[in-house]
Order: sequence, then C-alpha cells, then structure tokens
Amino acid sequence: MSETQPQPFDRRMLEALVCPRTGLRLDYDADKQELISKRARLAYPIRNGIPVMLTDEARLLE
Repeated sequence: MSETQPQPFDRRMLEALVCPRTGLRLDYDADKQELISKRARLAYPIRNGIPVMLTDEARLLE
C-alpha cells in the first residue's frame, strides 16, 4: 500500500495572492507550509498545496 504525498505549493501563485485583510503581498514559509502576512501578523495555512486564504483559518503570529 503506497502513501500519498501532499501536493507541493506552486510558488508562482505568490504573484497572484495577497493577504485578504491587508491586500499586501505574502511571504512563503516552506518549512511550516504557510503564507505569511507581516503587516496583518497572520500565517495562512497551505493544505495539500492549496492556500487557505481565510482569516478565520489563519494563525496569529507573535
């Protein structure tokens, strides 16, 4: 039985994605699989290669 690997995040998506709260660009954290909004201090998760751009799903950065 083979394990399925999660889909990788396509970095080209960074050109089109912005923070829903600030409208500003995002940084990609490959280790944590998150998109970071420095201004909003939020980290949006990436699940199976798909960014979850909902503020309710974002993690607050300290």
